[in-house]
Amino acid sequence: MASFGKAVQRGFLRSAVWLYRRSNGRIAGTMRGAPVLLLSTAGRRSGRTWTTPLIYQPDGDRFVLIASNAGAPKHPGWWLNLRRNPEATIQVGPETIPVTRSAVTGPERDRLWSLMTKVYPGYDDYQQKTSRTIPVVLLERR
Repeated sequence: MASFGKAVQRGFLRSAVWLYRRSNGRIAGTMRGAPVLLLSTAGRRSGRTWTTPLIYQPDGDRFVLIASNAGAPKHPGWWLNLRRNPEATIQVGPETIPVTRSAVTGPERDRLWSLMTKVYPGYDDYQQKTSRTIPVVLLERR
């Protein structure tokens, strides 16, 4: 039964990516009222390109993401891919942008966490569900 749920989730995400790309973000460009970008990473094992729709917030010229995985005990695949290879591509609306990731710690992490929970308070609930510290991820233009 769990594999059926994962298959449904994958199908939903693929549809969201397809709609976002075809409409330049006009469709599927928000999730729960928050803005969404498409993150494309190279698979850490396969090398294949994987694209994931994610809530984000701009911070100056940078893009902030939360690697919550809905509070699951494991990090999301896209974050594991970025840890292996920090270079990726994002699509924000019609614009495609090559980026490099960095993780954030200390007071800067706290500030950016607060920025993200203003647009999606569920991140605080996710942190309560898991024992891992959920990474705050910054993407900077290359």
